[in-house]
Amino acid sequence: MAGSRLLKKAKGSYLLYSGLIIVVFFIVLAVFAPLIATHDPTAINFDEVFLPPSSVHFFGTDELGRDVFSRCVYGSRISLFVGFVAVGISLAIGVLLGLLAGYIGGITDLIIMRIVDIMLCFPSFFLILAVIAFLSPSVFNVMAIIGLTGWMGVTRLIRAEVLSVRTRDYITAARVQGVSGVKIMLKHILPNVMTPVFVTATLGIAGAILTESSLSFLGLGVQPPTPSWGNILTAGKDNIMFAWWLSMFPGLAIFITVMGYNLLGEGLRDVLDPKN
Repeated sequence: MAGSRLLKKAKGSYLLYSGLIIVVFFIVLAVFAPLIATHDPTAINFDEVFLPPSSVHFFGTDELGRDVFSRCVYGSRISLFVGFVAVGISLAIGVLLGLLAGYIGGITDLIIMRIVDIMLCFPSFFLILAVIAFLSPSVFNVMAIIGLTGWMGVTRLIRAEVLSVRTRDYITAARVQGVSGVKIMLKHILPNVMTPVFVTATLGIAGAILTESSLSFLGLGVQPPTPSWGNILTAGKDNIMFAWWLSMFPGLAIFITVMGYNLLGEGLRDVLDPKN
């Protein structure tokens, strides 16, 4: 009954379908980038500098004569890779600490939540900038830093869910039967508190893509010649008056991708919310 009810709600969710279509489109774009790209994204051709969009170069060319369409296609790989890996890191940390804080309680809960409070005192983007300033800019450092500075919200969410679940009868029965705390957390509690995490993860991917694009735009993220939507925008910033396509197309890619994940997250929230 519950499954059929969720399926019925999903069928009527335009937000869910709209977001899913956009997300799947960009995943396909990233996976099949070598087949979709029309040119080598790093190939330099000084005879074709700043060419406007045409049937040969769909999105025009940049200051080095590189095909912007191909760079945007390959840039989707970087953005999605960073989004998924960074959110995976933050979920792993947040879920673990949230489980420990909510189930064990006491001094463990106090220490974990005070660490969360301290981390939340710092604006996340400026914290990322401060950390990455001491490291060499690379896609791997960007993923790690975004993940390691984005777990606090997941921890608070999981902790709140665990606090509401740990007093239920089936948890008490498991304790009476002598089931270990680790097994109770992993087998009985974790599956019942993960639903809101799916929504958080979807929205987190959108945030990670924005952060990566911002860092690359500032020159602190993915470094040329590796194509990234953010570093394509950097070239567009300096030449926006006569090469508008350098800003328009990667900007649209970021906007549509982030919108897709936000729509998907909103749709999942509506479908999974038992009040609806």
